[in-house]
Amino acid sequence: MAQVDQGLATNSGSTTKKVLPYKIQAISQTQKDIKTWKTAVNLYNAEEPKNYLLQLLYDDVANDSLLTSQIENRNNQLYSVDFVLKTPSGEVDEEQTKKLRKMPIYRKLTNAILMARYRGYSMVEISTGLDRSGNITVLNDEIPRTNFVPRTGLFYPDYLDDKNIKYREVVEYGRNILEFGDGDIGLLNKAVPYVLFKKFAVSCWSELCEIYGIPPRVIKTNTQDKDMLNRAETMMQDVGAAAWFIIDQSEEFEWAKGINTNGDVYNNLIQLCNNEISMLISGAIIGQDTKNGSNAKEVASQDILSSLVTADMTIVEEEWNSTCLPALIDLGVLTGDLTFEYEPIEDIGELFERTHKALQYMEVDPEWFKTKFGIEVTQMKSSNTLNYDPNFFD
Repeated sequence: MAQVDQGLATNSGSTTKKVLPYKIQAISQTQKDIKTWKTAVNLYNAEEPKNYLLQLLYDDVANDSLLTSQIENRNNQLYSVDFVLKTPSGEVDEEQTKKLRKMPIYRKLTNAILMARYRGYSMVEISTGLDRSGNITVLNDEIPRTNFVPRTGLFYPDYLDDKNIKYREVVEYGRNILEFGDGDIGLLNKAVPYVLFKKFAVSCWSELCEIYGIPPRVIKTNTQDKDMLNRAETMMQDVGAAAWFIIDQSEEFEWAKGINTNGDVYNNLIQLCNNEISMLISGAIIGQDTKNGSNAKEVASQDILSSLVTADMTIVEEEWNSTCLPALIDLGVLTGDLTFEYEPIEDIGELFERTHKALQYMEVDPEWFKTKFGIEVTQMKSSNTLNYDPNFFD
């Protein structure tokens, strides 16, 4: 098993060697197109696959603002839900639940689990160390997806080289090396063409704005006369900031006649791409169609998104119980036989409305009311008992 001197540094200055060391590569910033995408997919599906081209393309696609906001919106809804750690008897282990909630490793591992759905897979290397106060803390390093291929179980320290490690055969796998996802091509693969088309449309639209906003200038002069040519260049440089060019007096120049447009064709393409990205990540178009949108559409869209978040919660629970908790218990960060569960999501608005109606017929525990809604209750208000509606709770 190969190990190198590079490691994960703790706040106390100690260092833990990496089990799977990787080399940082310079990233090309060339413009991506459909040909780049097809080449990456073909390499992914090759007999001896490598995934670095596809993952580098995903890195570029992930810079799209709408795609980022859709993924963050979906993930943050899950992060806002509280979780608990339960013992085999079904009781909540309050101490260890609070401990895990305060540890950054919860969000790091959960993010790796969630992003495996979009990217196809994730792998994190964890270890323990001491913080400044001398307490045990968990160190983590998310291994770049460019450097390993789940289909073959091979890790490449340098993804441009063929030297590899069978990472599932190292003794630290499952304890320090945690793998998530099924290794498929990932949900982002379906978003790639729409992001590329969107970038193309935005680029073309910006050029159209430049042409319409500041039209190019042309001057005719005797290009064989150096003095006249220099004077023409000086004139064009001193007057305005638009693009310019010089032609000879004997030359002719004509503007190409294209379709007169104010950019609607680009705007429509951008809107189509945005809608497809939203449908892919959120299952609906949320908060974008201000012209034809309505409150009913937004409510229905949010309900669809909520169902997707609930499905994400199920996946996260499975990964935490099967992979993350056993590793953290084995490392001594947590103790005992624990089960990870998310607390049920409640519609606080609807619950408050029903509680308000129930106050007409019965008393409500002030402590529960304060905990649930954050409203300080000092004394129950006395009132005449109203007629009881037997159908209220049906």
